[in-house]
Amino acid sequence: MGAGPMAGRRARGRWAGLTALAAALALMGAACSQANASGSSGKVPLVVYSAQGYDSAMVTAFQKATGIPTKLVDDSTGPLLARVQAEKDNPQWDILWVDGATAFAALDQEGLLHRGFEPSVAFTSVGQQLIPSDKSYIPTGVTTMAAVVYDSSKVSSPPTSWQDLLSPQWSKGIGMNDPSVSGPTYGFVAGMMQQFGGAAQGEAFFEKLKANGLQVFQTNGDTLHALTTGQIKLALVQSSAGIGAGLQASSIKSVFLPTQTLMPGCIGISTGAKGAVLKEAERFAEFVLSGAGQKVQQGGDPQGDSLYWPVLSSVAPLPALPDLSALQTQIIDPTLWGPREAGINQWFDANIRG
Repeated sequence: MGAGPMAGRRARGRWAGLTALAAALALMGAACSQANASGSSGKVPLVVYSAQGYDSAMVTAFQKATGIPTKLVDDSTGPLLARVQAEKDNPQWDILWVDGATAFAALDQEGLLHRGFEPSVAFTSVGQQLIPSDKSYIPTGVTTMAAVVYDSSKVSSPPTSWQDLLSPQWSKGIGMNDPSVSGPTYGFVAGMMQQFGGAAQGEAFFEKLKANGLQVFQTNGDTLHALTTGQIKLALVQSSAGIGAGLQASSIKSVFLPTQTLMPGCIGISTGAKGAVLKEAERFAEFVLSGAGQKVQQGGDPQGDSLYWPVLSSVAPLPALPDLSALQTQIIDPTLWGPREAGINQWFDANIRG
């Protein structure tokens, strides 16, 4: 999720351009295992790989509440997933916490996620729909992809449908993130393909968008910067980034065109977590979804990642968020779109980004 004010969520790239990094990390794995070893308590710390804006606050709160030493490795999603791949034969992580169920479905298919565990909590109906059948990962909140963000001092009539984006009015005035860098943007691309009837139909839409002058940036922060500097008129970014930008500048507004793709934040536990470490990892997930944990999650990044819709019936969203039930949303099948992510990202970079 986000990287601070106006920057929106962190870049969520998956695999593209990270082969060299993955290879280097594989060689570093053995050395890092010693560095990750015991702290002053003599216990091996629980290792959390996370791209969430509130992760540092959560790890601190969890360690204080439980006494379990916890090591945070905070990075964008792409590098974290590259590390997971590089370490697949010798995992150095216990918990992965990033956005996008597609990534977790792909890792589950590789046998890298512990299955059969979900905290005993009261999930909302949306939360229940996001739980995988094998319980290989845990939803912790949702955002949507993509909000259409604009400056109301310059744009008086924002679009009301995705087809509106193809009109001459928005020629060279639309920006979005590269899905190879921004993981949640892949969810947006896959979601458009799903709602338009298939990959080919979705590709045709993005090709038309490119023909209308679409500009592709790397992250939410880059795209929003282009908006605020007048390089573009509309920014297609994650809902939390758009709403957060509006909290900082009152003229920045977000509209949610039908249909919005739900983007769940998820926790996965490594199959390398065994015995006491596995129990500690489960406790971490339980803490995140506890009342105390949700206060941390909602307070840790109030103008960024904390602007999520909770998946617990006992937790209300922050006041800046619209009513999720009032939006037209969809859930994409992660087991279908997860394995296709690398190929679709390659197509986008070859045909849309350039």
